[in-house]
Amino acid sequence: MILSRVKPAVGGETNVNISEKKKKNKTKVPRLEEYLQQRDYLGALTLLEFQRSIGEKEEHADLWIGFCAFHLGDYKRAMEEYKSLTMNPECPADVWVYLACALFFLGLYKEAEEAASKAPVSPLQNRLLFHLAHKFNDEKKLMGFHQNLEDVTEDQLSLASIHYMRSHYQEAIDIYKRLLLQNRDFLALKVYVALCYYKLDYYDVSQEVLAVYLQSIPDSTIALNLKACNHFRLYNGKAAEAELKNLIDISSCSFEFAKELIRHNLVVFRGGEGALQVLPPLIDVIPEARLNLVIYYLRQDDVQEAYNLIQDLVPTTPQEYILKGVVNAALGQEIGSRDHLKIAQQFFQLVGGSASECDTIPGRQCMASCFFLLRQFEDVLIYLNSVKGYFYNDDTFNFNYAQAKAALGNYKEAEEIFLLIQSEKIKNDYVYLSWLARCYIMNQKGRLAWELYLKMGTSSDSFSLLQLIANDCYKMGQFYYAAKAFDTLEKLDPGSNYWEGKRGACVGIFQLILANKESKETLKEVVLLLRNSGNPQVEYIIRALRKWAKDNRVLLS
Repeated sequence: MILSRVKPAVGGETNVNISEKKKKNKTKVPRLEEYLQQRDYLGALTLLEFQRSIGEKEEHADLWIGFCAFHLGDYKRAMEEYKSLTMNPECPADVWVYLACALFFLGLYKEAEEAASKAPVSPLQNRLLFHLAHKFNDEKKLMGFHQNLEDVTEDQLSLASIHYMRSHYQEAIDIYKRLLLQNRDFLALKVYVALCYYKLDYYDVSQEVLAVYLQSIPDSTIALNLKACNHFRLYNGKAAEAELKNLIDISSCSFEFAKELIRHNLVVFRGGEGALQVLPPLIDVIPEARLNLVIYYLRQDDVQEAYNLIQDLVPTTPQEYILKGVVNAALGQEIGSRDHLKIAQQFFQLVGGSASECDTIPGRQCMASCFFLLRQFEDVLIYLNSVKGYFYNDDTFNFNYAQAKAALGNYKEAEEIFLLIQSEKIKNDYVYLSWLARCYIMNQKGRLAWELYLKMGTSSDSFSLLQLIANDCYKMGQFYYAAKAFDTLEKLDPGSNYWEGKRGACVGIFQLILANKESKETLKEVVLLLRNSGNPQVEYIIRALRKWAKDNRVLLS
């Protein structure tokens, strides 16, 4: 539901205008109806409170105070007014449903249901109970209240909002467009349509629809915020923040929700800056706050904290399913848990296979992730190829895309994609280094793989990379770098059987020299590598190499 606007005061006044106004005010007192017609609820509320303070109450003043507070987004004040009215034995029965609406917006759903049950049957009561059934995930009641809806604007808007919250965006758009055909002056429906297109990832279409509304209502809180979000998706955080400044300038102090929304979105637009200060208090206020805090923890590599925050969340939207899948996948890889990886795979499959998401970019990414975890890389590439045009400069996408290519033996393409990656964090990751080294070796570039190792510090990862280089180079006949790798491994772990690999690699180099595929000068380094070993076979091999070198006039010293 859209927040109502507060019409800002604009324009200056001269002394003459002020004096004339004072004269007019002596004869003309502002009327409540005028404020309400202009949707100036703050002005109406101020008038009502003033009249209450001097004992000149309007008829049904308490009801109107509750009404104005509700439309200003001050649901707590509205609840207090309506509650005090229910204490009166002569209280109109409809007040119970008004109270229920205020409780609903405060997130007090059980209390809202109790209050609504005391109200007489009405279309408003049915709409409220319809939404409460959705909040309680009670499908049976939901369908019951759905059947009570009529083909009137309010009921159809309520139905469209349920479609929206259940991620049935196209169904919601169909309702809004039909209502727009019937009521072309219902401009706010443009915002609802734009919201749906935003959720469907059609950000440019959303922007076009929104522009029509903003021409008429340039200070709308929801519309300006949506425009900023579109800019974030289409361009970047700076462009979005520039748009949000317009909203900050006009946002009334009466709109606490708008303030929280701005603070939340600024954190997102600034790439998580200030997340730990802003997002935790908003977790129960703005639904996306929890999800964005989880994303922040993931980006900080604090996977356990991300999991703690999301583990009890029952997902209801594709975004929540996707994020739970990502967190479980990250945790499963970090602690080696097959159970978490299986849960992640199931979440990805659920989203990617759903009718509403299967043809969206996130839906296809989910199917790619599902097959990646199942190690079915041919299927991974089918889905990644279908969306790669949207992610040419995306390092994370290229990282996964290159791994899938390499896993299927497409090492040349994989190498090119790996080298597109700019992120230092990814480039220092052992998974990246090991796959790139393998691509280099498979593409007959053993020297580049060896240089990757030389740039690494001493660690368990560098030892693993050395093993990969030694074995892959040996397998690919690049015996020189295989021998160097096995020699280093032998020094690091003298008690192992790396000598056998080193011996085979050195003999392999000699064979390449005999076939004129390796420089004869390399034989000198082979002898030095062999002398690093204390194995008794060394002298026998060196003797044979020296004899050949002497016969072929190759200097070894």
